[in-house]
Amino acid sequence: MLRQQDVGHRIVVRRIVGIREGRPLFSDALGELVELSETHLTLATAQGPLRVPVAQVHRAKRVPPTRRPTAAAVVALERAADEAWPAPTRGRLGDWLLRSAEGWTGRANSALPIGDPDRPLPAAVDAVERWYADRGQPAMINTPLPLAAPVGAELDERGWDSRPPTLVQTAPLPLPPAAAPATSGGAVVEVVTAPSDEWLAVAAGRKGGLPDAARHVLTAVGQVRFAHVYVDGTLVAIGRGTVTGEGRWLGLSLIEVLPTARRQGLARRVIVALSAWGVSVGATHAFLQVEQRNTTAVALYRTLGFVTHHTYLTRVAPHPTDPATA
Repeated sequence: MLRQQDVGHRIVVRRIVGIREGRPLFSDALGELVELSETHLTLATAQGPLRVPVAQVHRAKRVPPTRRPTAAAVVALERAADEAWPAPTRGRLGDWLLRSAEGWTGRANSALPIGDPDRPLPAAVDAVERWYADRGQPAMINTPLPLAAPVGAELDERGWDSRPPTLVQTAPLPLPPAAAPATSGGAVVEVVTAPSDEWLAVAAGRKGGLPDAARHVLTAVGQVRFAHVYVDGTLVAIGRGTVTGEGRWLGLSLIEVLPTARRQGLARRVIVALSAWGVSVGATHAFLQVEQRNTTAVALYRTLGFVTHHTYLTRVAPHPTDPATA
């Protein structure tokens, strides 16, 4: 059977899907193992996420990857992503990054365990827990897979929880010619150097507030642009683009369309407009991060040429037990 060391690797699972004439019926699934617990496993398959109860697993094993980015490529992209979403409070643990932004978003409030923490792994996790405790925050660690699979195994032993898997997707620039133009159908996209108050209000609505640290995360990047989509003078969609990673990577984030304006291709127009800006300043590839369960967004990004580069899990430390209630 599978072990925690298999998380982040490609596996094949034969599962029991029914019984016919007293004999089990089997179905095979192939994909990346993104979560493994005592009760179920979750695969990232070509058709989307698949959650399989362990009780239904007849056989499962690791299989060779079709093509996987090198560890160096994952590290380089994670560094570029960190540069594109800069937490105002930062620390280091050897090569590991420690980040805090008043609790605003998991990415800006989690450790990034890539490289050597300059101490044994259990001691490194202890140090992460202390760093966040000193700031009154729950300890979180983003684990790129399979690069940080050993870290994930250590966190499993400590009872850390997992948030839904996130896909880190990439696409070459420029985007496919079939993409929609930046202005059509009465919608106009403006790409500017600073977000308007309306833009910030939409972002706050999506992210549950906008503390001072959030404004730092959004704006403290050398090359950053903010897309505003207007219909009849009303802001209906937003997006943010950054160029980091020594000028190679265009990072796309906060692609948001108001509910009343959805299903009109506006998210695509935001992406196309920001990508055009990225190309104009020398970016050669784009990346974005999207929860695997957001199948609507994943389907849109696929039409624009995005494929999954790697995945990550945001791990959250268990709450300490209150001695008064233990």
